Parts: sequence; C-alpha cells; structure tokens
Amino acid sequence: MQKINYALIVSDFDGTLVKEDGTISPKTRENIHRYIEDGGIFAVSTGRMPAGILPRVKELGLKGVVCCGQGSAIVDIESNEVLLEGNIPNDIAVKICEKMEEMGLHLHVYTFWDYYSNMDDDALKMYERIVKSKAILVQDQPISKFVKESGMHPCKVLAMVAPEDNEKVLVALEKENFDGCEVVRSSVYLVEVSNAQFTKGTSVEFLAEKYNVPLKKTIAVGDQINDLSMIETAGLGIAVQNADEAVKARAVVCDYTNEEDAIAHIIEEYGYCK
Repeated sequence: MQKINYALIVSDFDGTLVKEDGTISPKTRENIHRYIEDGGIFAVSTGRMPAGILPRVKELGLKGVVCCGQGSAIVDIESNEVLLEGNIPNDIAVKICEKMEEMGLHLHVYTFWDYYSNMDDDALKMYERIVKSKAILVQDQPISKFVKESGMHPCKVLAMVAPEDNEKVLVALEKENFDGCEVVRSSVYLVEVSNAQFTKGTSVEFLAEKYNVPLKKTIAVGDQINDLSMIETAGLGIAVQNADEAVKARAVVCDYTNEEDAIAHIIEEYGYCK
C-alpha cells in the first residue's frame, strides 16, 4: 500500500475519463480501484444528468456521490438520494429556449431525471446512444411554450451544434446575459446554459467538505471549457493532452490523452507520495 498524496481526485467523464468509443480501459479501472483501496477518494463530475451517468459510474464500481449537470445535481450513487439540486428559474429558462429557437437550434431541456428535445434527428439518436437515455420529444409546440406552461425549473438547457458553429453559438448566447446563468462549451458539439451558482467548481468544494479533504489536497481533471471552474478550484488542476487549448493554458497539462489512459497516469504521478 502506497501513501496517498492528493486525497481527492475529481474527473470529468466524456473526453477525459472515457475513450471516444465510450469505454474505460482495464489499466484505468485498475488504477482507480487501487487508489480507492489505498484510501483515496475518486469522483466524477460531468455535464451529464443523473440518468446518463449513474449507470456508468455503477458499472465502474464507484460508490459515494456523482456530480452531474455541470454541478447542478449531486446524487448518492448507491441510493439515488439527491444531495444537491440547482435550477434555472422558469422565466429565465423560457428566455433561453426562445433565443435558441430563434437561432434554429436543436435544444434539450433537462429536469433532474428527464430531458426534452425539440428535434428527432440523427444528432439526437447519436446523443441517446452515448448517454443511454431517451429524450421526451416536444414537437407539437415550441419547447419554450412547453417549459413556460409546465412551470418547469430545469437544471440546464443545452444546444447541439456543428463543431464549426460552436464558437458562434457560444458567443451569441453569452451576449444575452441570462440572469444568474453561465454559458459554457462542454464539447465541440454542445453549448450549455445552467445556474451560475452551481458549477463543477462548486462540486469540488462540496466533495472536499463532504469528505473533509483540504482543497489544496484535491485534483480536478478535464478537457473542456466547462471544466475550468473545477480545474481552478482544486489544489491541482490538470488538463488532459486532448483538452481545449484555452483549458491547457490555465492548467497543468498531462502528457496523455483520454485515449492513452490519462487518468491512470495522473493517479500514478500525482495521487501518491513519491
């Protein structure tokens, strides 16, 4: 048994922990479990909502909690107990949907356990395969009207975009200054809006307090702009080699990509005392 150095490692999921084909290598699994057996705490913080991530962390054999929806939802993995839930006020959510509709975007609206889509296309089918969760279609009326009339307070609203349109959509939504919300890129295909008080950074703070770990002894690892808040909150923020250049500029950069077992290498290099 080796002595633990950083007692808490928080990893993004897509683009960081898993490969492009959605798998996690035996080496990464082994290193995670060895780190936990030696006394470390390993947690996932993802943009996915509970239905899209709980089956994967259970499959990995993780216990404790998982942080979902950019930090807007924290759930106990074994009991499904909701420990934290942050929402977007209904009137702001309606404005977000209306702007996305005006831009002709394919959008999703997320409650805690379900999500709603305004389009049924190949992009949705691909997304459903990745997250292993089916959308509820809203096509008989604008989804903004559905959100308004239902009184829904969603956890986040997401736009699916072509990679070449990502920056344009991101900037256009940021200019709207949706009250109390932040707009982030979570992949080259996704731009998301969520409550600015609940971020991946606040999820790291929540985990550090829950497990009584000083922030200076935490590691956060990610690849996209939505990971910056946790990378900058943790004692050590690391970007995987395949990360967005803007993320690399504000983090320690790992020599390995998600395809090359970056998390396994990070556990070996930083998780333990030399």
